[in-house]
Amino acid sequence: MPSPSLPAGLPVCLARGARRGLAALALAGALAACSTQSSFTQTLDNYLPIITQFGVYRIDINQGNYLSQDMVDKLKEGQTKAQVRATLGTPLITSVFRDDRWDYVYQFQRGGRMREHRQFTVYFKDDLLARWEGDEMPQSAQELNRIAASRAMPTDPYGQDAGMMGKVLDFFKKVLDPAAAATR
Repeated sequence: MPSPSLPAGLPVCLARGARRGLAALALAGALAACSTQSSFTQTLDNYLPIITQFGVYRIDINQGNYLSQDMVDKLKEGQTKAQVRATLGTPLITSVFRDDRWDYVYQFQRGGRMREHRQFTVYFKDDLLARWEGDEMPQSAQELNRIAASRAMPTDPYGQDAGMMGKVLDFFKKVLDPAAAATR
């Protein structure tokens, strides 16, 4: 009884399938290598979304205590815990084992990526504020509004220019009455 033989085109089909499989495997490996966060990929993510983000909406997430520099400036050594809580708000992290330390942590994520992370720690001695340390805090919203107002555009940026129609009207006014003044 003759042994069943393979069709003539089958090895070529297997070779094509193997090539496609290897190409898909290489593509998956390249995309997996891109998923690690290096400074290059972080820069790309800031300006170009990665392939996995196409069609996927991720909400912005603010977590923790948002502190500004004017809040930190109100701290004074010797304040009670109630005064510190009134100034900075309720701390995100308090420990039963370390009652003399409060941690204020803030994180902001945009599009699933961490954009800001700040920590601020307050230390107490005998239930009075002894010292504080942490990351540099942003300016207050009021200060940012003052800076923005100083850089604001004039009320009518186009008020000095009569535009094309104004120039045409000025031309005809000069032609019809040379003594008439220009509109602007």
